[in-house]
Amino acid sequence: MSWLTEHVRPKLRSLLQRDVPDNLWTNCESCSQMMLTKELVRKKKVCPHCGHHMRATAHERMKWTFDDGQYTTIDLPAVPADPLHFRDSKRYTDRLKTARSKAGLDDSLLVAHGRIDGREAVVAVMAFEFMAGTMGSALGEAFLTACREAIQRKAPLIIFTASGGARMQEGVVSLMQMPRTTIGVEMLREAGLPYLVVLTNPTTGGVSASFAMLGDIHIAEPNALIAFAGPRVIRDTVREELPEGFQRSEYLKDHGMVDIIASRAELPALLGRLIGMLSPAANGDAKAARAS
Repeated sequence: MSWLTEHVRPKLRSLLQRDVPDNLWTNCESCSQMMLTKELVRKKKVCPHCGHHMRATAHERMKWTFDDGQYTTIDLPAVPADPLHFRDSKRYTDRLKTARSKAGLDDSLLVAHGRIDGREAVVAVMAFEFMAGTMGSALGEAFLTACREAIQRKAPLIIFTASGGARMQEGVVSLMQMPRTTIGVEMLREAGLPYLVVLTNPTTGGVSASFAMLGDIHIAEPNALIAFAGPRVIRDTVREELPEGFQRSEYLKDHGMVDIIASRAELPALLGRLIGMLSPAANGDAKAARAS
C-alpha cells in the first residue's frame, strides 16, 4: 500500500468530512430560498429575499420589543393541570409535560414588563411553540394577571397573538376563557389604559373571537392568517371560491378589521409612538397644555 493511500487520502477525507451543524442553513417556507440561520435571526426571522415573516418564539418577541432587549418576566398563577382528566391517544398531563420541556414555558402565554421607547409597558406574548398557542385556563389566568399588572403599574398592555384557538383537552373550560379575557380588557378600559394587539400568523379560533379583536388599535404582521375558522373550512361549507388573500392581514386592513400592517423592524418604534399618544400621562400633559 502506497503512502498516498495510507497517509494522504485519510488526511483529505478528514478535511472534507468536517461536521456541519444541522441548523446552519434555513429554508424560507414561502420562497424556498436558503439563508444562513444566524443572518435570519439577526433580521428577526424575516426572509431577506421575499420579506416573509417566519414564526418566532415568545422570548424572541420579548427581546425584539423591549428597549435593549431587557425585560422582567411576571410570575403567573398556577391552575389545575387537567380539569377534565382528558385523554386521547395520550394523557393531557403527558402532553403538557412534553410541551413544557420543548418550549421551556409553563403554558402558552408569557408576560413581562419593561420599557419601550423609554416608556413603561406590560407585554404578553402567546407562544405558538407551546401546543400551537392554544387557549386554556392557564392562558386565561395569565391574561388577567397581565391586565392587573398593567393597572397596578398604570402602564399600557400590549399582546402578541399567535394561536390555533381553544385547547380541545380542556373543553368548555377553555371556551370560558373567552368571556374571562373580555372582562380583563374591560378592566383596562375602566382604568383608562391603552390595550394594543399585535396579530401574528396565525391568530385563529376562540382567541380571534375574544381578546384578540378587542384592542384599541390592531396591528398585524404582513400576510398573517387572522380568522375564526380557516379558509378551507369556510370554502368547504359555502362551496364557493374565496377572494384572493381572504383572511390575510392586507385583506382585513382593506375591510376595516386591522388598523396598521407593520413589519417586525418597524414594530418597536411604532409601539413606542402609540404608547406616547395613548398613555394617560401623555393625555394629561396635552390637557394641561390646552388649559394653559
